[in-house]
Amino acid sequence: MSYDRYVAICNPLRYTSIMTSEYSVKLSVISWLLGFSLILLDTISTSMLTFCGPNIIDHFFCDLLPLLEIPCSDTFIIQFEVFLQSMPSVFIPTIIIIYSYVNIVLNILKIQNYTGRQKAFSTCSSHLTVVSIFYWTLFSVYVIPRRGQASTMSKVLSLLYTVFTPMINPIIYSLRNKEITKAVYGLIQKYITQVCD
Repeated sequence: MSYDRYVAICNPLRYTSIMTSEYSVKLSVISWLLGFSLILLDTISTSMLTFCGPNIIDHFFCDLLPLLEIPCSDTFIIQFEVFLQSMPSVFIPTIIIIYSYVNIVLNILKIQNYTGRQKAFSTCSSHLTVVSIFYWTLFSVYVIPRRGQASTMSKVLSLLYTVFTPMINPIIYSLRNKEITKAVYGLIQKYITQVCD
């Protein structure tokens, strides 16, 4: 999505020729295949562990890192594997997004018209907000070593990237739409009127 915004702002005249439906599908398929291949490696490695004793995970869902705390067998190799996988899967997209947004900001600053500049910034700000929340929580959970990280903090961070980010995504993007903003404002006004009566 950051590449889409980058092309839309930095190369607006070539946008339709670059971001074709076919190219968008290719980008999506590559992202899905890379994600599935990383998860497959973790799944295969975890399935080879020996579990004994209480199989209760202190987490909201069966996340990999809390799961690695309960086996009887040594998990060092898998934890190292997770660490090695998390580095490129977090850093490479982050670098691409930062590069894209630096170029976007530099191009937006060249726009002479204040209204055009404001519209371009508002187009990108919602995406950058959601991506920042998502990647920084992922980075905090999977890349930074867990020693000393409280279980509660890990749960809260996991909630941010699994529940909060997908939940606010449609809200952030739809509130940019004037009709939806007007409808939400009308609902709030109607609710306030009913409560006050």
